[in-house]
Amino acid sequence: MEDYKKQWNTPGDTSTLRKRKNLSENTPLSKDPGRWTQDDPGSSNGTLAECHGSDSNNPPATLLLLLVVASLSFSTRFHRLSEPSHVCWDETHFGKMGSYYINRSFFFDVHPPLGKMLIGLAGYLTGYDGTFPFVKPGDKYEDHNYVGMRGFCAVLGSFLPIFAYLIVLELSQSSTAALITAAVLIFDTGCITISQYILLDPILMFFILAAVLCMVKFNHLTQRSFSASWWFWLVMTGASLTGALGVKFVGLFVILLVGLNTISDLWRLLGDLSLSMVDIAKHLVARVVGLIILPLFLYVTIFAIHFVVLNKSGPGDGFFSSAFQSRLIGNNLHNASMPEYLAYGSTITVKNLRIAGGYLHSHWHLYPEGVGAKQQQVTAYLHKDYNNVWRVHKQDHNESQSGPPDLVRHGDIIRLEHKETTRNLHSHLHEAPLTKKHFQVTGYGMNGTGDLNDLWQLEVCGGKKGDLVKVLRSKVRFLHRATGCVLYSSGKTLPKWGWEQVEVTCSPYLKETPSSQWNIEDHINPKLPNISLSLLKPHFLEILLESHIVMIRGNSGLKPKDNEMNSKPWHWPINYQGLRFSGVNETEYRVYLLGNPVLWWMNLASLGLYLIMSAVASVALQRGFSLEPKRKEHAHVLLRGGGLLLLGWLLHYAPFYTMGRVLYYHHYFPAMLFSSMLTGITLDVLFRSADLLLRPPYSDWLQRAGLMGLLFTVLYSFYLFHPLSYGMTGPLAHEPGSSMAGLKWMDSWEF
Repeated sequence: MEDYKKQWNTPGDTSTLRKRKNLSENTPLSKDPGRWTQDDPGSSNGTLAECHGSDSNNPPATLLLLLVVASLSFSTRFHRLSEPSHVCWDETHFGKMGSYYINRSFFFDVHPPLGKMLIGLAGYLTGYDGTFPFVKPGDKYEDHNYVGMRGFCAVLGSFLPIFAYLIVLELSQSSTAALITAAVLIFDTGCITISQYILLDPILMFFILAAVLCMVKFNHLTQRSFSASWWFWLVMTGASLTGALGVKFVGLFVILLVGLNTISDLWRLLGDLSLSMVDIAKHLVARVVGLIILPLFLYVTIFAIHFVVLNKSGPGDGFFSSAFQSRLIGNNLHNASMPEYLAYGSTITVKNLRIAGGYLHSHWHLYPEGVGAKQQQVTAYLHKDYNNVWRVHKQDHNESQSGPPDLVRHGDIIRLEHKETTRNLHSHLHEAPLTKKHFQVTGYGMNGTGDLNDLWQLEVCGGKKGDLVKVLRSKVRFLHRATGCVLYSSGKTLPKWGWEQVEVTCSPYLKETPSSQWNIEDHINPKLPNISLSLLKPHFLEILLESHIVMIRGNSGLKPKDNEMNSKPWHWPINYQGLRFSGVNETEYRVYLLGNPVLWWMNLASLGLYLIMSAVASVALQRGFSLEPKRKEHAHVLLRGGGLLLLGWLLHYAPFYTMGRVLYYHHYFPAMLFSSMLTGITLDVLFRSADLLLRPPYSDWLQRAGLMGLLFTVLYSFYLFHPLSYGMTGPLAHEPGSSMAGLKWMDSWEF
C-alpha cells in the first residue's frame, strides 16, 4: 500500500506526460516499449492508454502475487477432487466420449472434437483403460481410474484465475485490480464446481482466456513490431483461438472479439503517417497468417487427427451418410463391394439424410384405429435391420428376366416393394400420424400388386433427365405421383404402437431438405458387376464438410423437450437457478452448480457502476475538462481496458438471446469471466478515487478499508457457500440441522 500512497500523494508528478509526443507530430505512441501513452481515446492497438501507477512494475512482487494466486487457485480446484466417486451430470457424456477415443470407436457429438480428444488423452496417460460405460449419473466408478480426467479439467480450470489476473494486470497496470479479479474467480463456487468434473467447460474457458491474454500481450508490443516476442504472442493468439473453437462453437465469440480488436488495430496503423503502405501491408499479412491461416490449419488438423483416431464403427455411424460410414472398420459397408448404379430388380436399403433420420422401414404391424388408414406401418428405423430391405420395380412390372437389368435414371417412375411383407410403399390423402399437415405413408397391396398410389418418381438432387443413381453418393427424392408430395422423415418419435420409431410422411412442401433426401446404402443385384466401395469413399474435405453440417444440424435440433427445464439468459447474471450435479435427497452426496451469490451480485452491481463511471469519464474527456494526470489515467483504463472486457462480456452473453436451442445455466460462465475482470478494474478505480471524498491520509485509510472489506466479503461468502462445490450430506437447506440452513436466499435454488 506504500506504493499507492506514493502515487496518490504526488498529483503534480508529470513524468508520464513528459514522455508524450504531440499527436500532430505523427508519433502517436511512446518509445517506451512496455507502455502505451496515446492520448486518443479511439486508439485500439489494444485497449489501454497510459498505465496508472507503478504497483505492477515490481517484478519480484508481481511474481510473488502470481504464485499466491496460483497456489490458491490450484488448491481450491483440487480439494476433494475425487469426490463423489460416481458419475456426475454431463460426465456421462464427455467421460464416455473420452472412452470412445481410447477405444477408437466413432461417435457423434454436436461440438468439435478437441475437448473430448484431450479428455481421452488425459485418461489414457493416467491409466484409464476406456472400459467404464458411463451409462447414467450416479453410477459408481469402482476401480476405474477417473481422477486423471477430472484432474486434467481441474488443471485447466485452475489457470482461469491466473490468466484473468495477468489480463487485468496488462490492461490496468494495477496489481490491486488484478488481485480483486483473481479473488472473485478463485473463491467463486460456480467456477470451482465446473472445473472439478469431466466437462468441456473448463477446457473451453481455458482457451478463451488464453486467447484474450495473448491478444493483450501482443497489443502491448506496438514498438517492437515483427520482433520474436511480437510473433510469439500473435501466433499464440491464433493457436488459442483454434483451441476455443475446437472445443465448442461458442469459441466463435472470442474469435469475433479478437477480430474486432485486430480491425481497430489495423485502422490505427493506417492513421500512423510514419508507416509506409508497404509497412501496413506487412502488418496486414502478418495478422492474416497468424490469426486466420494458422488457426484454420490447426483446426483442420484437429479434425484430421479425430478421423484417424476414430477409425472403427461405433454409435455415431448412423448420424452420417452411407459414404462416410464406408470408411469405418467394422461397419458393414467397410471394404464391401456392390453394384455402383441402381437397377430395376435390385434389393436395397434407403437411408434418410437428416440427423437420426433413419432407414426406410416397414413391418407387419398396422396403424391403429383412428390413425389414418388401417394399413401397414412405414417408419424410419435408426438401426440396421432386415425390415429395412426393399426391392425396386418398374411401374408396369415389365422387367427383363434375362440379360443385364435396366438402370434406374433420374425422373423414372418406380415402385418400392418391402421384401419381408411384399407390400408396396404407398401414400394417400389421409393425415399423417403426428405431422398433421403431411400425408400418411403405408405399406399396401400384396406380392407386388397394388394401385396407382404405389408409384413414385425418383429424382436425383441436382440431376437432369437420364442421370444414373450412384449408390452411397447420389442424393435422391421420391415424389408421389398421385398426390405430388415427397417422401419425408419428420424426426418425430411415434408412440408405443409405432415401436417408438421415427415417423415417415409424404410432405406437400417440396423444398429440398435433408428430411426429404435419401441415399441408397445397401445394393444387391447378382446381374450387375460389383465394385469395391473403397472407390466411393469420400475424400477428407468431403467428410470434414459433412461433419460440420451434421454438427450444425445437431445443435439447431437441440430444442427444449416437453416439461424440460429450460434456463433463460436473463436468469444467469442474477444467479436465478443452478444445476444439480449430484444427488437429490438427504441420503445422497449432493453437489450443486451455483455461483457464489455474493460475488455474482457484486459483478452485476459493478457492471452498472462501470457504465456510470465510464459515462462520466467519457463526458469529461470529450468536453476537455481539466483533469489531473491520474484522473486521465483512470478514465483511459476504464474506457479502454474496461471497454474491451465489456465487449467480451456482451459477445459471450447477448447472442444467447437469439438462440432457439435449449439453454443451460453453465452457458453463462465464459461471459462471467469477463464480468469478473471488469469488476476488478471498476472497483480498483473506485477505490483509487477515494481522494475525491477525503484528503490524504484519510483517503488512503478509506481505500485500505474498502479493500479489506471486499476481501473479507469474498472469503466469508466462500466460507458460507463452499459446501455447494465440495459436497453436502444430511438435511436439505430448508430443513433443521442443514449445513446450508438460512442460505437458500432464492426459492429457485434447489439445494
